[in-house]
Amino acid sequence: MTTQINSNYLEKYAEDYSAIVCGQFFSSKQYMTGQDIVQLTNSTQVNFFIIKRLFELWQQELAKLKSNPYFDYRDISVHEALTEFMNVLSKRIKIEREQLQPLLRTAVEQAIQLATDPVTFYQNEITKAPSGQINEFLKENKKYYKWHDQAITFLVDKAGFGHDESAYLRAIAANYQAINESLESVNLLLATLGDIKPFDLDAYIVQDTPEPVPTSIPESSREQESKSSFFDQVEMEESTSRNSAPEPVRTVEHEPVKAVQPSYTNGAEHAFNSSSLKARFETLSYKGMKGVMGELAESLAINQRFMFTKELFDGNADLLKHALKSIDKCDSFDEAIGLVNTRFAGELGWKSESEPVQEFLLLVYRKFEV
Repeated sequence: MTTQINSNYLEKYAEDYSAIVCGQFFSSKQYMTGQDIVQLTNSTQVNFFIIKRLFELWQQELAKLKSNPYFDYRDISVHEALTEFMNVLSKRIKIEREQLQPLLRTAVEQAIQLATDPVTFYQNEITKAPSGQINEFLKENKKYYKWHDQAITFLVDKAGFGHDESAYLRAIAANYQAINESLESVNLLLATLGDIKPFDLDAYIVQDTPEPVPTSIPESSREQESKSSFFDQVEMEESTSRNSAPEPVRTVEHEPVKAVQPSYTNGAEHAFNSSSLKARFETLSYKGMKGVMGELAESLAINQRFMFTKELFDGNADLLKHALKSIDKCDSFDEAIGLVNTRFAGELGWKSESEPVQEFLLLVYRKFEV
């Protein structure tokens, strides 16, 4: 029983993905800011891996300054001035296409590796930590891990592991075995890449076993600005800037995301009949709600967005956004329901008569039929 990874497919996919994103963004702009990166694609993990790499480069720049033997960087006034300078610098990210594209390509590769093999990915992350500083490393980097983060964040501030790297590696593998059934589906995570370019999971992983779950341990104001860095605030900026930030770059491909084609045996339990739904919803009184709806994402109330994310999309806001954008591209209610059946209902185990499911389907109905 072996699993083969097609690294050539992964590299080609990441190259194409990054070229599409950069081509569209830089067609109208000369450079990209930090806030642009936070909102760059529908895959939060891809965006945050770019920022994680910038954080590493930022730290390297600081270490380079401190390595100069002719100046006393331990002096308190020097330390304070240097901290303020580095924090202000972090908020002046300005990247042109030739610098961004390789960063994005690597981020896409890392996101796919994390989605499909979280154990090996996180174990490799541990091996990057400076000797004796694994816990500090995890504290600094945990905000950049958006997928399968339960496999590693439980280690932060855990007593008993000390400085023993092998203990951390074994703990990740053991923890994964305990929680893997509660983690998000690989297909659903990779679906967030589909607005740019569909990812073919079958072309990437060739296996004899049902699930790709390797678990072996691998080889080893200005005043305000000065108080924190862009990297400290990146999670807050992600959530507060969605209303003002530009829409994520995306293509208008109608090609299906092959990775999320479900193969469940009880599909009838989750499949919806568009004619039956029409007959049911036509009898409802909309009390002034009739009219042409715009994009579905713009039509959700806050409580709906929270409910759909929590109850229907396993807490994954990126996946909800992807689903709404995919439905918006459909030409009819019948086509939209077919898409829901094929990509989401079975994979996510929707209960046909549950209130969240019915409210979601009613929203789709209003999009096309009201």
